[in-house]
Amino acid sequence: MPMADGPAGRTELTIVTGAGSGIGRAVVQRLVRDGARVLAADIDMEAARRTAGDAGELAAAAQVDVCDEASVRELVAVAAEQAPIAALVNVAGVGSITNAPDTSLEVWERVMSVNSTGTFLCCKYVIPQLQARGGGAIVNIASIAGLVGMRNRAAYCASKGAVVALTRSIALDHATEGIRVNAVCPGTVDTPWVERLLDQAGATREELAARQPMGRIGSPEEVAGAVAWLLGEDAAFATGSMLVLDGGWTAA
Repeated sequence: MPMADGPAGRTELTIVTGAGSGIGRAVVQRLVRDGARVLAADIDMEAARRTAGDAGELAAAAQVDVCDEASVRELVAVAAEQAPIAALVNVAGVGSITNAPDTSLEVWERVMSVNSTGTFLCCKYVIPQLQARGGGAIVNIASIAGLVGMRNRAAYCASKGAVVALTRSIALDHATEGIRVNAVCPGTVDTPWVERLLDQAGATREELAARQPMGRIGSPEEVAGAVAWLLGEDAAFATGSMLVLDGGWTAA
């Protein structure tokens, strides 16, 4: 697994998957700005390198395919050799715009594999590292699609619903070990996925903005701020929580 050179020393490390763009990139930048040492991991190594390079000297880059158990296992093993792992942020994800009859098995399996299995595998291999450390934090990026139904998002809703349920289950399993596990559930956020959504669905940015009572789309930086809070000491009593950031969509 290729890994870029990172800062020397044994400062504790946070792993962020899906770090090459969008929310993942914003999370890396925010955590580094807050003084954390971060491993920016993505299936696209060049994108991960760009994120790490832009974030500064506290960031390094690594390549991982979250759907591949061996790749995830190697990522965590190599990261643990560099520094103790204190936190994990699971951002890597994909979407699809189809109802159930129009969703091919190939698309279904791809969406479930990245969004659900990928989150599971990263948690599976990071949790023993957190146990050895005596605690830590995990934040999963779910979606309001895991909390409420959305039209023409059959696979996506199912995959994010699985992330929500997994988050709650893992939180209970490890609550007495000092390991906190929470999720952020964004609504529409201005990411490359939204740009693809506009192309595929024939929607306009104004139409997407109008779905939120606040009348705008969220920013990756706003999601990154929520992640930073959940990882920090101010959220010490939060575990198994779903932090919704949707401009009021699910309240309407």
